[in-house]
Amino acid sequence: MLFTTQPYPGFPTDLQAQMMTLLCFADGNSIVTEKIFPDRFLHVSELTRMGAQLYRQGGTVVVQGVNRLVGAPVMASDLRGSASLVLAGLAAEGTTTVSRIYHLDRGYKDLELQLNSLGADIERFNADAEDTAETPKTESTRTSSAT
Repeated sequence: MLFTTQPYPGFPTDLQAQMMTLLCFADGNSIVTEKIFPDRFLHVSELTRMGAQLYRQGGTVVVQGVNRLVGAPVMASDLRGSASLVLAGLAAEGTTTVSRIYHLDRGYKDLELQLNSLGADIERFNADAEDTAETPKTESTRTSSAT
């Protein structure tokens, strides 16, 4: 697959990160070119940590499809990238922990509840609290899939 983000009615830049996660599982190679925000690829290194085969050159990423992703600790950097990491975690083998989910909360209300109602296994937790009653500073989500 080949796509380039464009102004309306073209492919929306707001779906680029989520589509990249999907393309990680596609057969063969795909090419993603970001024309609206060429630096909107902070999720690439996090997906790579999970086993994705992604090769970036400027505003373009080549996605080589893989058979599986593996759960890993990853860090959200923006709204769309955090959504792509949650999706990748759901599809990955094992457990994925997504930190800095305040990015996710800016655009998705109770995403973990909505996805859990569809059969996902997502847990929100306070990564800073260790049996203390302090106010949460950093919340994370954990996604799990059967291995």
